[in-house]
Amino acid sequence: MLPILLSVAVISFSGVMMPGPMLAVTLAKSYRSPWAGVWISLGHAVIEVPLILLIYFGFAQFFQVTVVRLALSVAGSGMIIWMGVSMFRARSEVAGKGKDLPYNAFAAGILTSVFNPFFLVWWATIGGMLIMRILEFGTMGLIAFIIVHWLCDLAWLTLVSNVIYRTHAFWNQRVQAWLFIACSLLLVGFGIWFLISGIRLVI
Repeated sequence: MLPILLSVAVISFSGVMMPGPMLAVTLAKSYRSPWAGVWISLGHAVIEVPLILLIYFGFAQFFQVTVVRLALSVAGSGMIIWMGVSMFRARSEVAGKGKDLPYNAFAAGILTSVFNPFFLVWWATIGGMLIMRILEFGTMGLIAFIIVHWLCDLAWLTLVSNVIYRTHAFWNQRVQAWLFIACSLLLVGFGIWFLISGIRLVI
C-alpha cells in the first residue's frame, strides 16, 4: 500500500500547489492569522471527504454527466466571481486598516471547494483513479488515503499562510493592495474560465 500512498501524496501536492481559488483566498486570509491555512483546509475537508466517500461507493459517473457539469460550472463561476469582486472591494480596508474579508477562513475553504467545478471533475477523474487503486486495501486503505491527501492540503496551505502572515508587515501598503488585486483578479479569472468551460460542454 505504501507505493500507492506515495503516489497519492505526489499527485495531491501537485494539485494543491497549482494556482486556483483556494490558494488565492488563503493568500488574502493569511493577513489576519497564520492559521488561516489550517481553517481553509478544514473547510475544504468538509466538502472533500464526503465527495471521496461518494466516489468510493461508485458515484464518480454522476459528476461526469454533461448537464451536471454545466450546472456546477454556472453556479460555481458565479460564486467564485462574487468572492473575487468582494476581495477587490475590500482591498484597501484589509491592507491599510487591518479589516477582514466578509467571510471567515473556514467558510472560504468550503466555498472555494463546493463552487469549484474543476475540483469535482478532478475527483471524478484523477481522484477516482487513485481511489480505485486503494479499493483492494478495504476500509483501512480508504482511511489512510483520506489522511494522506488531507495532510498534503494542510501542509501546503499552512506553509503559505505562515509565510504571508510573518512577512506581510515588511511590505508597504501599495504592495499589499496589489497582492489583493492580483488575488481578486485570479478569482474572477477562474470564475470566467469555469463558466466558459461549462458552456463549451453543450456547444
